[in-house]
Amino acid sequence: MSDPDAATARVRSAASDLGLDIEIRERPEAGSLHEAAGLLGIEPQKIVKTLVVKRSDDTYLFALIPGDRQIAWAKLRAVVGVNKLQLPDPERALAATGYERGTIVPLGSSTAWPVYADETISGRVALGAGAHGYSLFADSDALLAALAATVADISQPIG
Repeated sequence: MSDPDAATARVRSAASDLGLDIEIRERPEAGSLHEAAGLLGIEPQKIVKTLVVKRSDDTYLFALIPGDRQIAWAKLRAVVGVNKLQLPDPERALAATGYERGTIVPLGSSTAWPVYADETISGRVALGAGAHGYSLFADSDALLAALAATVADISQPIG
């Protein structure tokens, strides 16, 4: 979705429909997660990455992972109850969500895929907001409840 106003309006509308209080802020482009955290004035773990994950049957799910961690594939497969998961290419992620990579958020996705969130997500967090140059802020407990997320140990430290 190339129109930032339309994308952020879609996110705001979805949040409103769920009764979720969010804040969307414009921000400069960042070259890395640490740079983005600095621009937003938060710690890297407070940036929650929304990853689109493809199942073998061509359905998808969202994995919410703190910025300082990465998906633990074996743990996620066990929680989802499948033998194979993978990250789709950017075109498939766009087709599955309506959002470009780097802007993806479960709110307002073209399809309401199930959400799996790492258990270490806490407090006020920032996510993509549907358009480049914007961040969404929300209370993590309210966000995960509104998304009916399955919360589990699905990540590991990077490296």
